Amino acid sequence: MAVGNVAIPKTIYPIKGIKLSATAAGVRYKDRDDLVVIEIADSATTAVVTTKNTFCAAPVRVLREHFAKASPRYLITNTGNANAGTGADGKRRALDICAALAAKTGVDTSAVLPFSTGVIGEPLNSDAIIAGLDNALANLAADNWLAAANGIRTTDTIPKLASEKVDVDASSYHITGMSKGSGMIRPNMATMLGYVATDANIAADLLQEMLSNINEQSFNRITVDGDTSTNDCCVLIATGTANSEVIDSPEHPHYQPIFEALTAVFLRLAQLIVRDGEGATKFMTVNVTGGKTTQECCDVAYAVAHSPLVKTAFFASDANWGRILAAVGYAGIDDLDTEQVDVYLDEVMICQNGGVAPSYTEAAGKEVMSRPEITIHIDLARGDAHDTVYTCDLSYDYVKINADYRS
Repeated sequence: MAVGNVAIPKTIYPIKGIKLSATAAGVRYKDRDDLVVIEIADSATTAVVTTKNTFCAAPVRVLREHFAKASPRYLITNTGNANAGTGADGKRRALDICAALAAKTGVDTSAVLPFSTGVIGEPLNSDAIIAGLDNALANLAADNWLAAANGIRTTDTIPKLASEKVDVDASSYHITGMSKGSGMIRPNMATMLGYVATDANIAADLLQEMLSNINEQSFNRITVDGDTSTNDCCVLIATGTANSEVIDSPEHPHYQPIFEALTAVFLRLAQLIVRDGEGATKFMTVNVTGGKTTQECCDVAYAVAHSPLVKTAFFASDANWGRILAAVGYAGIDDLDTEQVDVYLDEVMICQNGGVAPSYTEAAGKEVMSRPEITIHIDLARGDAHDTVYTCDLSYDYVKINADYRS
């Protein structure tokens, strides 16, 4: 079960210039939507970031090539098969799918971007996907965000959606997005996918800059198991349908409100992935302050967030806080003065100046560790930098889900 507030937004704003559909193509799952198509208006600008895993999937390679040639008009996603570790055959199949969709819609093949998620190393059933295209195209609609969010799920237990409306002067802008991911999660982009659209009119270069910056503080600040997927991709689309106001620089008066609303949507989608981490029972925020640089804060936060010993202690509600100190110690800060380090679990100080806090009691630590949402605050006391990573615990069910993944 997912942890905490994972509710679907009460209002999911359609984005003018975006249509979506979800259909059951039978790629892997029976009687379940596993093929999602997104149609993008030709007025739109699009930005993309992709995995840094060098063994990236065939659709990622094709996507990069197509994005360099043309403005995207269609995004096509299949679940159940990652089409990764499939060599030249996998790329051919991804290209065949793009060509088939392009032929049916009258666009250039390069205007189609493919996405896949699921099992690695198995041939993709491209014939089933191509056979499902007519149904997918017939069901395109602006209000299909929830259906599409369900259609991109693999081991996800919930659809992941976020939607915001922002009013600036006399203009109203809408932002809606969806993501998927539950395991093999440690995005480094820039198995998760994210699609966000707004009706704002944002210049292409600025949109790419915005995506890179927002992605860095959202999808690139989460981890479930420390594994960077072969298929991670994130797309930001600006359809330009809200009004004729072109936002072409950070100095534009509409830029900051839209940037903040986009950030809120991305962060919500990223946190939903952690809340739905495979087998998760705890949602953990690792907040590191007092670093010399942002990078060393991230290094410390990820060392704690990735530690199997830390994660299993949180699953057991065991206040074995020495595991946190051990992770801080191997994070790679060679000149760290450990006698200056303080650590808190929520409001409870567990470590002061590198040792047990005089006010700490085992009962207080146990009470905090029993909470479903916990913040680990680590103060390095060596500078003004800070950063935050979001993670979850490691439970019996994580092992079971991944041991049974292909069965």
